Amino acid sequence: MSDICKELVYTAINRAYALIDQSIYNNQHKQYEFKKQIILVDDSLTENEKSEAIRLLTRLYDMDKVFLNEGTKRICENCNKECLATLFCEHCVRNYLKANFLNWTSRNDDIDNLVQECQLKTLGPSYIIEWIPYNNFQNIKYLTKGGCSEIYTATWINGRYDKWDSKEQRLERRGRQNVVLKRLENVENANQNWFEETKSHLTISSKWGEVVRCHGLTQDPSNGTLLRVHNENAIHRDLHSGNILFNFNGMASISDFGFCGPTDKPLKSIYGNLPYIAPEVIIGKEPTFKSDIYSIAMLMWEISSGQPPFINYEHNYDLAMKIVNGIRPKIVPGTPLEYKNLMKQCWDADPSKRPVIKTLRNKIRNLNYFYQSKSNQPEENNNNLETNNNINSLKNYTYSTSKVYQFENLSGPRNATEEELEEFYSKSYNFCIPDNIDDFDKLNNQKNRTSRISSIIKEIIKMNE
Repeated sequence: MSDICKELVYTAINRAYALIDQSIYNNQHKQYEFKKQIILVDDSLTENEKSEAIRLLTRLYDMDKVFLNEGTKRICENCNKECLATLFCEHCVRNYLKANFLNWTSRNDDIDNLVQECQLKTLGPSYIIEWIPYNNFQNIKYLTKGGCSEIYTATWINGRYDKWDSKEQRLERRGRQNVVLKRLENVENANQNWFEETKSHLTISSKWGEVVRCHGLTQDPSNGTLLRVHNENAIHRDLHSGNILFNFNGMASISDFGFCGPTDKPLKSIYGNLPYIAPEVIIGKEPTFKSDIYSIAMLMWEISSGQPPFINYEHNYDLAMKIVNGIRPKIVPGTPLEYKNLMKQCWDADPSKRPVIKTLRNKIRNLNYFYQSKSNQPEENNNNLETNNNINSLKNYTYSTSKVYQFENLSGPRNATEEELEEFYSKSYNFCIPDNIDDFDKLNNQKNRTSRISSIIKEIIKMNE
């Protein structure tokens, strides 16, 4: 395995995914066979790298069959039930976990019931939610403070469950692994909504690897602090770039599902990163799938511009009023027309005019496919970015985290007129770009732009199917 370049393997897999024509390869089996063929004819890979790429594709295919409950089933030789996976039986895994219920407790019935419910819905050995004794962690160190919780690093001595031993009929752990512990504030005051959000996050994390994994819960016995341990229809409620993580091969992971705000958040308040909050949520309406679409529009703008939206503005009542009255970030010159129009549709003040997630996915996928197919052509430089003589450098920018807001006396959301937008941009909009424009152009070419937002949307839609 030492002669295998993982970066090349992951790049080849991503390329195979991007080249899929959904109108032709319209089910997971056809897509799996197509991706294998793309890998086999990829001259950038050695034979060992091709074998490794196909092994990973096969593992993902096996997981997708179980997660989506699609594909040819087999009869488990142990329990005689129908199952989809080839490397394990989901029914045997659940029975194993159920038999172990009496061997652990958090000493909190609500939490015990929550973890047990997740385990009874487990889909595979790598996606198991646990109650983890605190003494299973070593080298616990304070790292930082997030939006509403302290974050620590630690080593999990035995690590998470990793695979199923069909012969011994038991789960096996992967061994020592580094994890992050996220302290949950004011859990003693938690209401039913907190438990529902917790359940939502744990359930999603147990199904989809693209969500930053939550392995379960633990508790510090010295002070009773509850901590979440990290490595489907769901509304995220706090979707912004601080919750989107990219690994080195460009794949997106979405963090902070559930736990979106303090457990003692006041009534009639909202929680989030203000520039990404939909205007209807700002005025007090409940978050919906369409409010997540608005947040995606802000992510699209951030990817196209290279900076967070409203970077020079205080996150206060004045900015909230501007957003409600239709003010949006100025679209960067050079943004592809199709991308621009889609972004504007997603941030429309009227939620009913925003696309549903599957429509958005298909449009972004088509854009991504178009630019991937042009990947061998010379890139056009984005040298037409408008700059300002009074530019603030991004290096002076302090990233804004989510927090609780309470706004009153705001009018109903509306779209701003072109005149209002131009007046806003001419008087007060101060566009920021990185110091090295060449690096910015390289990062912000059209192919990378659509590929990144496509990766984000793919993970969101998978959790809503």
